[in-house]
Amino acid sequence: MNGAKSKTVATWLSLLLGSLGLHRLYLYGLGDKLAWAFPLPTLIGLYGVRRMGELGQDDRLSWFLMPVLGVMLVIAMISGIIYGLTPDEKWDSQHNAGKASPASGWAAIIGVVLCLLIGGTCLMSTIAFSAQRYFETQVEAAQAISQ
Repeated sequence: MNGAKSKTVATWLSLLLGSLGLHRLYLYGLGDKLAWAFPLPTLIGLYGVRRMGELGQDDRLSWFLMPVLGVMLVIAMISGIIYGLTPDEKWDSQHNAGKASPASGWAAIIGVVLCLLIGGTCLMSTIAFSAQRYFETQVEAAQAISQ
């Protein structure tokens, strides 16, 4: 290998560890400020999941924190889709200074399909969870007023 950045590796890093920003660290190095913006919201969202597991569904703080994890997962999956579907020539010009990278093949496409599956599931779950909690609070507020 000639040191070129592989779009297959970038796609799979997005899929597996993208919510922590590792795909951006792979592509842009440790100096990428956007990559360092990924871990904190992801950990906050994971804390919300843990908090709901311990305190139950009535914990309002976890209602706010959990969708943050969903958004970070969706962002990572979208990145994986973009990386995997970028034409090889454009990829090489953007990430490899024109040097040819190894052919991406089916591994990148399988990564894209999995990103679509997981990203779509996370997006719909985040929207459904947030909408459900919003309407539950509206019903509780209406009941409190009527009593």
